[in-house]
Amino acid sequence: MNISIRPVTKENFEQISDLAVSEAQQDYVAENSWSLLESKYHTGYTTRGIYLDEKPVGFFMWVAETPSKISIWRFMVDEQYQKQGIGRVAMELALHDIKLTAELQEIEICYNPSNPVAESFYQSFGFTEVGMDEDDEDMLAIISL
Repeated sequence: MNISIRPVTKENFEQISDLAVSEAQQDYVAENSWSLLESKYHTGYTTRGIYLDEKPVGFFMWVAETPSKISIWRFMVDEQYQKQGIGRVAMELALHDIKLTAELQEIEICYNPSNPVAESFYQSFGFTEVGMDEDDEDMLAIISL
């Protein structure tokens, strides 16, 4: 199983946009097409397709909040490719790329606390919960470097 993350380009954005999570997961993540649109109108947004061999199967978007802080805003694996270990490898690859950022001191992620797998999944990468966001909707977790 060859998993990689690659930039989203004019050649692959439609395939990335067509990826979807299950109906039960739709409240946990924005649609990829919306995230790609956001990334074109704001600076500091990085988008990556998650690939299994040559097939796009997922999506990442992270945002440089400050020179020392990057937040992972979007992370999804298409429902047909979940529970195969793809997300775990993709997260390792994304964190590796993010950590190459000069001056980086913190990586943040937020997730719906009712998401049954998020907490243990993110903790396994070293994220530590720090409390609810300012809207009291999502749990914030960080990796301090």
